Amino acid sequence: MKRSEINKALVEMEAFINEYSFALPPFCHFTPEEWKCKNHEYDEIRDNMLGWDITDYGLGDFGKVGFSLITVRNGNLAMKDKYAKTYAEKLLYLREGQYAPMHFHWSKMEDIINRGGGNVLIRVYNSTHDEELDETGEVRVHMDGRELTVPAGTQVRLTPGESITIQPYLYHDFSVEEGTGPVLLGEVSQCNDDNIDNRFLKPIGRFPSIEEDEQPYRLLCNEYPKII
Repeated sequence: MKRSEINKALVEMEAFINEYSFALPPFCHFTPEEWKCKNHEYDEIRDNMLGWDITDYGLGDFGKVGFSLITVRNGNLAMKDKYAKTYAEKLLYLREGQYAPMHFHWSKMEDIINRGGGNVLIRVYNSTHDEELDETGEVRVHMDGRELTVPAGTQVRLTPGESITIQPYLYHDFSVEEGTGPVLLGEVSQCNDDNIDNRFLKPIGRFPSIEEDEQPYRLLCNEYPKII
């Protein structure tokens, strides 16, 4: 991705968040220059990869596969003695036409919440014993205190305010329902570790390769300068 495309996506997400009156923590507003002066008191942000994020899953087609997100809070499974949080929270922004590919998490349970905007469609499948897609088994889902059973491959629709609980080993993908507009999603979960807890049905990447055609608007969560 070009840095200009990343900057545009972050500005667009920030404006949408403001439209829905979600106040971001102060560190989300730090400029790249300000980050150069932030010392060890902000280690939690660096170590736990809090802040702005972009994924195109390494496919280079952000308009179709990928989305913008912010990790607001998170623990750290590899540094439990230092960071005791057992939970995480994210905001995700998807435009119409964008898609998050089919995957599950080995450890993390999460609630995906439609915080505002359009409708999100979440397709669900059970996984088999060898971690492939179970294309026949009915899927038990939990939505806002309601339990129901749906056929494999059902796209569950979340309108603003609705949520779904995603259990470990539950395959899911998600996209925006055509004609309903961009959507702001919340994710409330157990500790998040994208390096070791994502099982994608088809192997893909995580962070984009960046072509630096302009200065960054915000640093991404994997770009903070190291502090000695």
